[in-house]
Amino acid sequence: MKSDVVKKGIERAPHRSLLYALGCTRSEMDKPFIGVINSFSEIVPGHRHLRGIAEAVKSGVREGGGVPFEVNTIAVCDGIVMNHPGMKYSLPSRQLIADSVEIVAEAHAFDALVFIPNCDKIIPGMLMGAVRLNLPSVFVSGGPMLAGRVRHTGQTVDLSSVFEAVGEVVSGKRSEEKLAELEEIACPGCGSCAGMFTANTMNCLTEVLGIGLPGNGTILAVDARRQVLAREAGRRVMEVLADEIRPRQLITKASLHNALTVDVALGASTNSVLHLMAIAHEADVNFPLAMVNEISQQTPCLCKLSPAGPYHIEDLDRAGGISAVMKELQGLLNLDLKTVTGKTLAENITHSRILNKEAIRPVAKAYAPTGGLAMLFGNLAPEGAIVRRSAVADDMLNHRGPARVFDSEETATEAIMKCRIKPGDVIIIRYEGPRGGPGMREMLTPTSLLSGMGIDDKVALITDGRFSGASRGAAIGHVSPEAASRGAIAALRDGDIINIDIPNYKLEIELTEKEITSRLAQLADFEPSVKTGYLRYYAEKVCSASTGAVFGG
Repeated sequence: MKSDVVKKGIERAPHRSLLYALGCTRSEMDKPFIGVINSFSEIVPGHRHLRGIAEAVKSGVREGGGVPFEVNTIAVCDGIVMNHPGMKYSLPSRQLIADSVEIVAEAHAFDALVFIPNCDKIIPGMLMGAVRLNLPSVFVSGGPMLAGRVRHTGQTVDLSSVFEAVGEVVSGKRSEEKLAELEEIACPGCGSCAGMFTANTMNCLTEVLGIGLPGNGTILAVDARRQVLAREAGRRVMEVLADEIRPRQLITKASLHNALTVDVALGASTNSVLHLMAIAHEADVNFPLAMVNEISQQTPCLCKLSPAGPYHIEDLDRAGGISAVMKELQGLLNLDLKTVTGKTLAENITHSRILNKEAIRPVAKAYAPTGGLAMLFGNLAPEGAIVRRSAVADDMLNHRGPARVFDSEETATEAIMKCRIKPGDVIIIRYEGPRGGPGMREMLTPTSLLSGMGIDDKVALITDGRFSGASRGAAIGHVSPEAASRGAIAALRDGDIINIDIPNYKLEIELTEKEITSRLAQLADFEPSVKTGYLRYYAEKVCSASTGAVFGG
Protein backbone atom coordinates (compact mmCIF):
# COMPACT_ATOMS: atom_id res chain seq x y z
CA MET A 1 0.00 0.00 0.00
CA LYS A 2 1.16 3.52 -0.77
CA SER A 3 0.44 4.52 2.84
CA ASP A 4 3.04 2.03 4.10
CA VAL A 5 5.67 4.73 3.62
CA VAL A 6 4.22 6.58 6.64
CA LYS A 7 3.35 3.62 8.87
CA LYS A 8 5.54 0.54 8.26
CA GLY A 9 9.01 -0.27 9.58
CA ILE A 10 10.99 0.58 12.67
CA GLU A 11 12.03 3.94 11.18
CA ARG A 12 8.36 4.96 11.03
CA ALA A 13 7.85 4.75 14.78
CA PRO A 14 7.69 8.59 15.08
CA HIS A 15 5.12 8.66 12.28
CA ARG A 16 2.99 6.02 13.99
CA SER A 17 3.21 7.99 17.20
CA LEU A 18 1.61 10.96 15.47
CA LEU A 19 -1.05 8.71 13.92
CA TYR A 20 -1.86 7.33 17.37
CA ALA A 21 -2.32 10.95 18.46
CA LEU A 22 -5.13 11.10 15.89
CA GLY A 23 -6.87 8.15 17.53
CA CYS A 24 -5.62 5.43 15.18
CA THR A 25 -5.24 1.91 16.54
CA ARG A 26 -2.55 -0.71 15.95
CA SER A 27 -4.90 -2.76 13.78
CA GLU A 28 -5.58 0.27 11.54
CA MET A 29 -1.90 0.43 10.63
CA ASP A 30 -2.56 -2.60 8.42
CA LYS A 31 -5.54 -1.03 6.64
CA PRO A 32 -5.63 1.36 3.64
CA PHE A 33 -5.55 5.08 4.44
CA ILE A 34 -8.30 6.92 2.52
CA GLY A 35 -8.24 10.67 2.02
CA VAL A 36 -11.70 12.27 2.18
CA ILE A 37 -11.18 15.55 0.34
CA ASN A 38 -13.91 17.86 1.62
CA SER A 39 -14.56 21.40 0.40
CA PHE A 40 -16.77 22.34 3.36
CA SER A 41 -17.20 26.09 3.87
CA GLU A 42 -19.61 28.20 5.87
CA ILE A 43 -19.57 31.01 3.26
CA VAL A 44 -20.76 28.81 0.35
CA PRO A 45 -24.43 27.64 0.42
CA GLY A 46 -23.54 24.64 -1.70
CA HIS A 47 -20.94 23.55 0.84
CA ARG A 48 -22.24 24.38 4.28
CA HIS A 49 -23.74 20.90 4.73
CA LEU A 50 -20.72 18.93 3.53
CA ARG A 51 -19.64 17.90 7.02
CA GLY A 52 -22.64 15.58 7.07
CA ILE A 53 -21.74 14.20 3.65
CA ALA A 54 -18.19 13.58 4.86
CA GLU A 55 -19.42 11.72 7.93
CA ALA A 56 -21.48 9.42 5.71
CA VAL A 57 -18.49 8.86 3.41
CA LYS A 58 -16.22 8.03 6.36
CA SER A 59 -18.80 5.58 7.68
CA GLY A 60 -18.79 3.82 4.32
CA VAL A 61 -14.98 3.73 4.22
CA ARG A 62 -14.88 2.08 7.66
CA GLU A 63 -17.52 -0.47 6.59
CA GLY A 64 -15.34 -1.27 3.60
CA GLY A 65 -12.27 -1.84 5.75
CA GLY A 66 -10.42 1.45 5.32
CA VAL A 67 -9.25 4.23 7.61
CA PRO A 68 -10.65 7.63 6.54
CA PHE A 69 -8.94 10.97 7.09
CA GLU A 70 -10.93 14.09 6.27
CA VAL A 71 -8.94 16.99 4.81
CA ASN A 72 -9.98 20.20 3.09
CA THR A 73 -9.68 22.40 0.02
CA ILE A 74 -10.85 25.98 -0.48
CA ALA A 75 -14.17 26.94 -2.07
CA VAL A 76 -15.44 30.16 -3.68
CA CYS A 77 -19.16 30.94 -4.12
CA ASP A 78 -19.52 32.37 -7.62
CA GLY A 79 -22.85 33.97 -6.78
CA ILE A 80 -21.52 35.90 -3.78
CA VAL A 81 -18.38 37.04 -5.63
CA MET A 82 -20.25 38.08 -8.78
CA ASN A 83 -19.76 41.57 -10.22
CA HIS A 84 -17.06 42.82 -7.87
CA PRO A 85 -13.28 42.23 -7.61
CA GLY A 86 -13.85 38.97 -5.75
CA MET A 87 -14.89 37.30 -9.01
CA LYS A 88 -11.30 37.65 -10.23
CA TYR A 89 -10.44 34.86 -7.79
CA SER A 90 -13.06 32.34 -8.94
CA LEU A 91 -11.38 30.66 -11.92
CA PRO A 92 -7.89 31.01 -10.38
CA SER A 93 -9.16 29.00 -7.41
CA ARG A 94 -9.50 25.98 -9.72
CA GLN A 95 -5.73 25.72 -10.01
CA LEU A 96 -5.21 26.15 -6.28
CA ILE A 97 -7.72 23.39 -5.57
CA ALA A 98 -5.97 20.97 -7.95
CA ASP A 99 -2.60 21.87 -6.42
CA SER A 100 -3.84 21.52 -2.83
CA VAL A 101 -5.33 18.08 -3.62
CA GLU A 102 -1.96 16.98 -4.96
CA ILE A 103 -0.07 18.36 -1.99
CA VAL A 104 -2.21 16.92 0.81
CA ALA A 105 -2.64 13.50 -0.84
CA GLU A 106 1.01 13.06 -1.80
CA ALA A 107 2.37 14.45 1.46
CA HIS A 108 0.33 12.01 3.54
CA ALA A 109 0.59 9.05 1.17
CA PHE A 110 -3.12 8.24 0.92
CA ASP A 111 -3.98 4.99 -0.82
CA ALA A 112 -7.23 6.24 -2.36
CA LEU A 113 -9.45 9.32 -2.31
CA VAL A 114 -13.10 10.28 -2.02
CA PHE A 115 -13.77 13.80 -3.30
CA ILE A 116 -16.63 15.93 -1.92
CA PRO A 117 -17.12 19.00 -4.13
CA ASN A 118 -20.29 20.87 -4.98
CA CYS A 119 -19.79 24.24 -6.67
CA ASP A 120 -18.38 25.72 -9.83
CA LYS A 121 -14.57 25.59 -9.72
CA ILE A 122 -14.29 23.02 -6.96
CA ILE A 123 -15.52 20.11 -9.09
CA PRO A 124 -13.14 20.65 -12.05
CA GLY A 125 -10.31 21.57 -9.68
CA MET A 126 -10.76 18.28 -7.82
CA LEU A 127 -11.10 16.36 -11.11
CA MET A 128 -7.84 17.91 -12.30
CA GLY A 129 -6.18 16.86 -9.04
CA ALA A 130 -7.62 13.34 -9.25
CA VAL A 131 -6.34 12.81 -12.78
CA ARG A 132 -2.96 14.29 -11.92
CA LEU A 133 -2.50 11.97 -8.92
CA ASN A 134 -4.15 8.96 -10.58
CA LEU A 135 -5.01 7.37 -7.24
CA PRO A 136 -8.19 5.26 -7.02
CA SER A 137 -10.95 7.87 -6.56
CA VAL A 138 -14.69 8.33 -6.24
CA PHE A 139 -16.61 11.62 -6.43
CA VAL A 140 -19.73 12.38 -4.40
CA SER A 141 -21.11 15.90 -4.48
CA GLY A 142 -23.23 17.70 -1.91
CA GLY A 143 -26.16 17.75 -4.35
CA PRO A 144 -28.31 20.48 -5.91
CA MET A 145 -30.46 23.02 -4.07
CA LEU A 146 -34.24 22.95 -4.17
CA ALA A 147 -35.76 25.59 -6.39
CA GLY A 148 -37.46 28.44 -4.57
CA ARG A 149 -41.21 28.83 -4.83
CA VAL A 150 -43.25 32.03 -4.92
CA ARG A 151 -45.94 31.57 -2.26
CA HIS A 152 -48.95 33.15 -3.93
CA THR A 153 -48.31 31.79 -7.46
CA GLY A 154 -46.37 28.57 -6.95
CA GLN A 155 -43.85 29.74 -9.58
CA THR A 156 -40.41 28.14 -9.19
CA VAL A 157 -37.42 30.48 -9.02
CA ASP A 158 -33.67 30.29 -8.47
CA LEU A 159 -30.63 32.53 -8.16
CA SER A 160 -30.79 33.62 -11.80
CA SER A 161 -34.35 34.86 -11.15
CA VAL A 162 -32.96 37.31 -8.59
CA PHE A 163 -30.24 38.58 -10.89
CA GLU A 164 -32.82 39.12 -13.65
CA ALA A 165 -35.21 40.81 -11.20
CA VAL A 166 -32.59 43.53 -10.65
CA GLY A 167 -32.98 44.39 -14.34
CA GLU A 168 -36.76 44.45 -13.90
CA VAL A 169 -36.36 46.99 -11.10
CA VAL A 170 -34.08 49.13 -13.28
CA SER A 171 -36.66 49.10 -16.10
CA GLY A 172 -39.58 49.77 -13.77
CA LYS A 173 -41.22 46.36 -14.19
CA ARG A 174 -40.75 45.37 -10.54
CA SER A 175 -40.66 47.28 -7.27
CA GLU A 176 -37.79 47.09 -4.82
CA GLU A 177 -40.21 45.60 -2.29
CA LYS A 178 -41.01 42.71 -4.67
CA LEU A 179 -37.29 42.23 -5.26
CA ALA A 180 -36.75 41.97 -1.51
CA GLU A 181 -39.47 39.30 -1.28
CA LEU A 182 -37.89 37.32 -4.11
CA GLU A 183 -34.36 37.40 -2.73
CA GLU A 184 -35.55 35.80 0.52
CA ILE A 185 -37.15 32.76 -1.15
CA ALA A 186 -35.10 32.08 -4.31
CA CYS A 187 -32.42 30.01 -2.57
CA PRO A 188 -34.29 28.00 0.10
CA GLY A 189 -31.39 26.07 1.58
CA CYS A 190 -28.14 24.20 1.10
CA GLY A 191 -26.97 22.79 -2.21
CA SER A 192 -25.59 23.94 -5.54
CA CYS A 193 -27.91 26.52 -7.19
CA ALA A 194 -31.00 24.85 -8.63
CA GLY A 195 -30.60 25.35 -12.40
CA MET A 196 -28.35 23.72 -14.98
CA PHE A 197 -25.59 26.11 -14.03
CA THR A 198 -21.89 25.24 -14.00
CA ALA A 199 -21.84 23.39 -10.67
CA ASN A 200 -24.71 21.07 -11.54
CA THR A 201 -23.37 20.63 -15.06
CA MET A 202 -20.02 19.40 -13.77
CA ASN A 203 -21.56 17.20 -11.07
CA CYS A 204 -23.78 15.57 -13.70
CA LEU A 205 -20.77 14.99 -15.92
CA THR A 206 -18.96 13.03 -13.19
CA GLU A 207 -21.61 10.36 -13.74
CA VAL A 208 -20.92 10.31 -17.47
CA LEU A 209 -17.15 10.22 -16.92
CA GLY A 210 -17.68 7.19 -14.69
CA ILE A 211 -15.96 8.68 -11.65
CA GLY A 212 -19.20 9.55 -9.80
CA LEU A 213 -21.96 7.11 -8.83
CA PRO A 214 -25.34 7.23 -10.64
CA GLY A 215 -27.45 10.01 -9.14
CA ASN A 216 -24.45 12.08 -8.10
CA GLY A 217 -25.45 15.04 -10.26
CA THR A 218 -29.17 15.23 -9.54
CA ILE A 219 -30.14 13.82 -6.12
CA LEU A 220 -31.05 16.85 -4.03
CA ALA A 221 -28.87 18.01 -1.14
CA VAL A 222 -31.83 17.68 1.25
CA ASP A 223 -32.88 14.23 0.01
CA ALA A 224 -32.03 11.30 2.31
CA ARG A 225 -30.77 9.47 -0.78
CA ARG A 226 -27.83 11.88 -0.80
CA GLN A 227 -26.62 10.50 2.53
CA VAL A 228 -27.09 6.96 1.24
CA LEU A 229 -25.08 7.84 -1.88
CA ALA A 230 -22.28 9.35 0.21
CA ARG A 231 -22.06 6.23 2.36
CA GLU A 232 -22.00 4.07 -0.76
CA ALA A 233 -19.18 6.24 -2.19
CA GLY A 234 -17.14 5.44 0.91
CA ARG A 235 -17.79 1.73 0.52
CA ARG A 236 -17.17 1.84 -3.23
CA VAL A 237 -13.76 3.50 -2.97
CA MET A 238 -12.52 0.40 -1.14
CA GLU A 239 -13.65 -1.74 -4.10
CA VAL A 240 -12.13 0.71 -6.56
CA LEU A 241 -8.86 0.45 -4.64
CA ALA A 242 -8.99 -3.35 -4.61
CA ASP A 243 -9.76 -3.44 -8.34
CA GLU A 244 -7.01 -0.90 -9.11
CA ILE A 245 -9.42 1.37 -11.06
CA ARG A 246 -7.69 4.70 -11.56
CA PRO A 247 -8.90 8.09 -12.87
CA ARG A 248 -6.84 7.93 -16.06
CA GLN A 249 -8.58 4.65 -16.92
CA LEU A 250 -11.92 6.45 -16.60
CA ILE A 251 -11.17 9.92 -17.98
CA THR A 252 -10.15 9.21 -21.55
CA LYS A 253 -10.85 10.64 -24.98
CA ALA A 254 -13.89 8.36 -25.25
CA SER A 255 -15.34 9.34 -21.85
CA LEU A 256 -14.73 13.04 -22.51
CA HIS A 257 -16.55 12.62 -25.83
CA ASN A 258 -19.44 11.07 -23.88
CA ALA A 259 -19.39 13.90 -21.36
CA LEU A 260 -19.53 16.56 -24.05
CA THR A 261 -22.35 14.73 -25.82
CA VAL A 262 -24.48 14.66 -22.67
CA ASP A 263 -23.46 18.26 -21.95
CA VAL A 264 -24.82 19.60 -25.24
CA ALA A 265 -27.96 17.45 -24.92
CA LEU A 266 -28.62 19.08 -21.55
CA GLY A 267 -27.99 22.57 -22.96
CA ALA A 268 -25.51 22.97 -20.14
CA SER A 269 -23.10 25.71 -19.06
CA THR A 270 -20.48 27.11 -21.46
CA ASN A 271 -17.97 26.83 -18.62
CA SER A 272 -18.06 23.06 -18.92
CA VAL A 273 -15.99 23.24 -22.11
CA LEU A 274 -13.34 25.33 -20.35
CA HIS A 275 -13.22 22.80 -17.52
CA LEU A 276 -13.31 19.66 -19.67
CA MET A 277 -10.35 21.05 -21.62
CA ALA A 278 -8.42 21.62 -18.38
CA ILE A 279 -9.22 18.08 -17.19
CA ALA A 280 -8.16 16.70 -20.58
CA HIS A 281 -4.90 18.64 -20.27
CA GLU A 282 -4.15 16.95 -16.93
CA ALA A 283 -5.02 13.57 -18.45
CA ASP A 284 -2.80 14.18 -21.52
CA VAL A 285 -5.84 13.80 -23.77
CA ASN A 286 -6.19 15.92 -26.91
CA PHE A 287 -9.38 18.01 -26.78
CA PRO A 288 -9.73 20.16 -29.95
CA LEU A 289 -12.34 22.90 -29.74
CA ALA A 290 -13.74 21.89 -33.13
CA MET A 291 -14.99 18.71 -31.42
CA VAL A 292 -17.65 20.81 -29.67
CA ASN A 293 -19.35 21.65 -32.96
CA GLU A 294 -18.91 18.14 -34.37
CA ILE A 295 -20.68 16.65 -31.35
CA SER A 296 -23.29 19.41 -31.17
CA GLN A 297 -24.21 18.92 -34.83
CA GLN A 298 -25.21 15.31 -34.23
CA THR A 299 -26.63 15.58 -30.71
CA PRO A 300 -30.23 16.72 -30.13
CA CYS A 301 -31.08 19.08 -27.26
CA LEU A 302 -33.29 17.06 -24.92
CA CYS A 303 -33.67 19.44 -21.98
CA LYS A 304 -34.73 23.02 -21.28
CA LEU A 305 -33.38 23.54 -17.80
CA SER A 306 -33.08 26.89 -16.07
CA PRO A 307 -31.96 29.39 -17.32
CA ALA A 308 -32.91 28.10 -20.79
CA GLY A 309 -36.31 26.80 -19.70
CA PRO A 310 -38.72 26.22 -16.80
CA TYR A 311 -37.24 23.04 -15.35
CA HIS A 312 -34.78 22.66 -12.47
CA ILE A 313 -32.42 19.89 -11.37
CA GLU A 314 -35.09 18.40 -9.10
CA ASP A 315 -37.27 17.96 -12.21
CA LEU A 316 -34.38 16.32 -14.06
CA ASP A 317 -33.89 13.95 -11.12
CA ARG A 318 -37.58 13.00 -10.98
CA ALA A 319 -37.55 12.49 -14.76
CA GLY A 320 -34.88 9.79 -14.48
CA GLY A 321 -31.69 11.80 -14.05
CA ILE A 322 -28.52 11.57 -16.07
CA SER A 323 -28.89 7.81 -16.48
CA ALA A 324 -32.15 8.39 -18.38
CA VAL A 325 -30.49 11.04 -20.56
CA MET A 326 -27.68 8.60 -21.38
CA LYS A 327 -30.17 5.84 -22.12
CA GLU A 328 -31.93 8.11 -24.63
CA LEU A 329 -28.59 9.09 -26.21
CA GLN A 330 -27.16 5.57 -26.20
CA GLY A 331 -26.67 5.50 -29.97
CA LEU A 332 -24.30 8.48 -29.65
CA LEU A 333 -22.34 7.25 -26.64
CA ASN A 334 -19.63 4.69 -26.00
CA LEU A 335 -21.30 2.70 -23.22
CA ASP A 336 -18.65 0.00 -22.87
CA LEU A 337 -16.52 2.21 -20.64
CA LYS A 338 -15.60 1.21 -17.10
CA THR A 339 -16.96 3.16 -14.11
CA VAL A 340 -16.38 3.29 -10.35
CA THR A 341 -19.47 1.14 -9.83
CA GLY A 342 -17.44 -1.79 -11.14
CA LYS A 343 -19.83 -1.96 -14.07
CA THR A 344 -19.84 -0.34 -17.50
CA LEU A 345 -21.96 2.69 -18.35
CA ALA A 346 -24.27 0.34 -20.27
CA GLU A 347 -24.80 -1.78 -17.17
CA ASN A 348 -25.34 1.31 -15.01
CA ILE A 349 -28.22 2.56 -17.18
CA THR A 350 -29.86 -0.80 -18.02
CA HIS A 351 -33.02 -0.13 -15.99
CA SER A 352 -33.20 3.63 -16.58
CA ARG A 353 -36.05 5.30 -18.45
CA ILE A 354 -37.55 8.74 -18.96
CA LEU A 355 -40.33 9.42 -16.43
CA ASN A 356 -41.24 12.94 -17.59
CA LYS A 357 -41.05 13.46 -21.35
CA GLU A 358 -40.97 17.25 -21.11
CA ALA A 359 -38.17 17.51 -18.53
CA ILE A 360 -36.23 15.00 -20.67
CA ARG A 361 -37.60 14.74 -24.17
CA PRO A 362 -37.15 11.64 -26.32
CA VAL A 363 -34.81 12.09 -29.30
CA ALA A 364 -37.80 11.93 -31.66
CA LYS A 365 -39.35 14.98 -29.97
CA ALA A 366 -36.16 16.87 -29.04
CA TYR A 367 -36.31 20.59 -28.31
CA ALA A 368 -33.81 21.09 -31.13
CA PRO A 369 -32.06 18.74 -33.56
CA THR A 370 -28.65 20.05 -32.50
CA GLY A 371 -27.02 20.52 -29.12
CA GLY A 372 -27.03 23.48 -26.77
CA LEU A 373 -23.44 24.70 -27.23
CA ALA A 374 -21.62 26.15 -30.23
CA MET A 375 -18.05 27.27 -30.87
CA LEU A 376 -17.76 30.31 -33.12
CA PHE A 377 -14.72 31.18 -35.23
CA GLY A 378 -13.78 34.11 -37.44
CA ASN A 379 -11.57 37.19 -37.51
CA LEU A 380 -12.93 38.34 -34.13
CA ALA A 381 -12.17 34.96 -32.55
CA PRO A 382 -9.54 33.09 -34.58
CA GLU A 383 -9.02 30.61 -31.74
CA GLY A 384 -12.72 30.38 -30.92
CA ALA A 385 -15.53 31.73 -28.77
CA ILE A 386 -18.45 29.88 -27.18
CA VAL A 387 -22.19 30.47 -26.91
CA ARG A 388 -25.00 28.58 -25.21
CA ARG A 389 -27.11 28.26 -28.34
CA SER A 390 -30.05 26.72 -26.47
CA ALA A 391 -30.47 29.94 -24.44
CA VAL A 392 -30.39 32.32 -27.44
CA ALA A 393 -33.62 33.73 -28.88
CA ASP A 394 -34.26 32.61 -32.46
CA ASP A 395 -34.09 36.20 -33.73
CA MET A 396 -30.55 36.57 -32.34
CA LEU A 397 -29.05 33.42 -33.88
CA ASN A 398 -28.10 35.65 -36.79
CA HIS A 399 -27.35 39.26 -35.90
CA ARG A 400 -25.49 42.20 -37.39
CA GLY A 401 -25.00 45.31 -35.30
CA PRO A 402 -22.69 48.09 -34.09
CA ALA A 403 -20.18 47.47 -31.34
CA ARG A 404 -20.47 49.24 -27.98
CA VAL A 405 -17.02 48.77 -26.51
CA PHE A 406 -16.17 48.63 -22.78
CA ASP A 407 -12.86 47.79 -21.15
CA SER A 408 -14.37 46.30 -17.99
CA GLU A 409 -17.53 44.67 -16.69
CA GLU A 410 -18.19 47.61 -14.37
CA THR A 411 -18.34 50.20 -17.16
CA ALA A 412 -20.62 47.99 -19.25
CA THR A 413 -22.91 47.34 -16.29
CA GLU A 414 -23.16 51.06 -15.60
CA ALA A 415 -24.15 51.74 -19.22
CA ILE A 416 -26.81 49.02 -19.11
CA MET A 417 -28.27 50.27 -15.84
CA LYS A 418 -28.41 53.83 -17.22
CA CYS A 419 -30.30 52.52 -20.29
CA ARG A 420 -27.57 53.58 -22.71
CA ILE A 421 -27.77 50.34 -24.70
CA LYS A 422 -30.06 50.32 -27.73
CA PRO A 423 -31.76 47.40 -29.50
CA GLY A 424 -29.40 45.99 -32.11
CA ASP A 425 -26.22 46.90 -30.21
CA VAL A 426 -23.42 44.41 -29.71
CA ILE A 427 -21.91 44.99 -26.28
CA ILE A 428 -18.19 44.24 -26.14
CA ILE A 429 -16.57 43.66 -22.74
CA ARG A 430 -12.84 43.13 -23.06
CA TYR A 431 -9.71 42.90 -20.89
CA GLU A 432 -11.63 40.40 -18.74
CA GLY A 433 -9.89 37.27 -20.04
CA PRO A 434 -7.73 34.85 -18.04
CA ARG A 435 -4.71 37.17 -18.24
CA GLY A 436 -6.46 40.49 -18.74
CA GLY A 437 -8.90 40.36 -15.81
CA PRO A 438 -6.93 38.74 -14.45
CA GLY A 439 -9.08 35.73 -13.63
CA MET A 440 -11.69 35.67 -16.43
CA ARG A 441 -14.70 36.92 -14.51
CA GLU A 442 -18.24 35.73 -15.18
CA MET A 443 -20.70 38.27 -16.58
CA LEU A 444 -23.96 37.21 -14.94
CA THR A 445 -24.85 40.73 -13.83
CA PRO A 446 -24.91 42.33 -17.32
CA THR A 447 -26.67 39.37 -18.95
CA SER A 448 -29.26 39.22 -16.17
CA LEU A 449 -29.85 42.96 -16.38
CA LEU A 450 -30.49 42.64 -20.11
CA SER A 451 -32.90 39.74 -19.49
CA GLY A 452 -34.70 41.55 -16.69
CA MET A 453 -35.03 44.69 -18.80
CA GLY A 454 -36.53 42.60 -21.61
CA ILE A 455 -33.85 43.29 -24.22
CA ASP A 456 -31.79 40.08 -24.09
CA ASP A 457 -33.45 39.09 -27.37
CA LYS A 458 -32.49 42.39 -29.02
CA VAL A 459 -28.80 42.85 -28.13
CA ALA A 460 -25.73 40.63 -28.04
CA LEU A 461 -22.89 40.57 -25.53
CA ILE A 462 -19.40 39.43 -26.49
CA THR A 463 -16.48 39.11 -24.08
CA ASP A 464 -13.07 37.56 -23.59
CA GLY A 465 -14.34 36.79 -20.09
CA ARG A 466 -16.85 34.11 -19.15
CA PHE A 467 -20.55 33.75 -18.51
CA SER A 468 -22.22 32.11 -15.58
CA GLY A 469 -24.17 28.95 -16.23
CA ALA A 470 -27.15 31.07 -15.17
CA SER A 471 -26.69 33.49 -18.10
CA ARG A 472 -28.99 33.46 -21.10
CA GLY A 473 -29.33 35.44 -24.31
CA ALA A 474 -26.84 36.00 -27.14
CA ALA A 475 -23.95 35.86 -24.69
CA ILE A 476 -20.70 34.91 -26.45
CA GLY A 477 -17.69 34.35 -24.23
CA HIS A 478 -14.13 32.99 -24.11
CA VAL A 479 -13.14 35.09 -27.16
CA SER A 480 -9.60 34.00 -28.00
CA PRO A 481 -7.02 35.39 -28.29
CA GLU A 482 -8.07 37.75 -25.50
CA ALA A 483 -7.53 41.51 -25.58
CA ALA A 484 -4.58 41.32 -23.19
CA SER A 485 -2.82 39.04 -25.70
CA ARG A 486 -3.54 41.44 -28.58
CA GLY A 487 -6.44 39.48 -29.90
CA ALA A 488 -8.68 41.16 -32.48
CA ILE A 489 -11.17 42.10 -29.74
CA ALA A 490 -8.59 44.67 -28.57
CA ALA A 491 -8.82 46.42 -31.95
CA LEU A 492 -12.56 47.09 -31.77
CA ARG A 493 -13.96 50.61 -31.62
CA ASP A 494 -17.47 51.91 -31.03
CA GLY A 495 -19.54 51.57 -34.18
CA ASP A 496 -17.58 48.74 -35.78
CA ILE A 497 -20.03 46.29 -37.31
CA ILE A 498 -20.14 42.80 -35.84
CA ASN A 499 -21.61 39.80 -37.65
CA ILE A 500 -22.88 36.89 -35.53
CA ASP A 501 -23.91 33.72 -37.37
CA ILE A 502 -24.44 31.00 -34.76
CA PRO A 503 -25.93 28.37 -37.13
CA ASN A 504 -22.78 28.59 -39.26
CA TYR A 505 -20.40 29.05 -36.28
CA LYS A 506 -19.13 32.47 -37.42
CA LEU A 507 -18.08 35.56 -35.47
CA GLU A 508 -16.73 38.39 -37.63
CA ILE A 509 -15.81 42.08 -37.56
CA GLU A 510 -16.39 43.99 -40.78
CA LEU A 511 -12.74 45.04 -40.93
CA THR A 512 -9.91 43.86 -43.16
CA GLU A 513 -7.00 42.00 -41.65
CA LYS A 514 -4.83 45.00 -42.57
CA GLU A 515 -7.10 47.34 -40.55
CA ILE A 516 -7.09 45.00 -37.56
CA THR A 517 -3.30 44.63 -37.65
CA SER A 518 -2.82 48.39 -37.95
CA ARG A 519 -5.03 49.13 -34.96
CA LEU A 520 -3.35 46.49 -32.82
CA ALA A 521 0.08 47.91 -33.66
CA GLN A 522 -1.01 51.25 -32.17
CA LEU A 523 -1.83 49.75 -28.76
CA ALA A 524 0.49 50.08 -25.80
CA ASP A 525 1.88 46.91 -24.24
CA PHE A 526 -0.56 45.32 -21.83
CA GLU A 527 0.31 45.49 -18.14
CA PRO A 528 -1.77 43.49 -15.63
CA SER A 529 -3.79 45.69 -13.29
CA VAL A 530 -2.84 43.55 -10.29
CA LYS A 531 0.75 44.06 -9.17
CA THR A 532 1.07 41.67 -6.22
CA GLY A 533 -0.33 38.45 -4.76
CA TYR A 534 -1.75 35.33 -6.32
CA LEU A 535 -3.57 37.14 -9.16
CA ARG A 536 -0.29 38.61 -10.41
CA TYR A 537 1.26 35.15 -10.39
CA TYR A 538 -1.85 33.76 -12.13
CA ALA A 539 -1.71 36.43 -14.86
CA GLU A 540 1.91 35.51 -15.57
CA LYS A 541 1.26 31.75 -15.77
CA VAL A 542 -2.21 31.30 -17.28
CA CYS A 543 -2.75 30.33 -20.92
CA SER A 544 -5.58 31.14 -23.31
CA ALA A 545 -9.19 30.14 -22.75
CA SER A 546 -8.86 28.20 -26.02
CA THR A 547 -6.64 25.75 -24.14
CA GLY A 548 -8.77 25.61 -20.98
CA ALA A 549 -7.06 28.52 -19.17
CA VAL A 550 -4.52 26.11 -17.70
CA PHE A 551 -1.06 27.07 -16.49
CA GLY A 552 1.70 27.19 -19.09
CA GLY A 553 5.44 26.92 -18.60
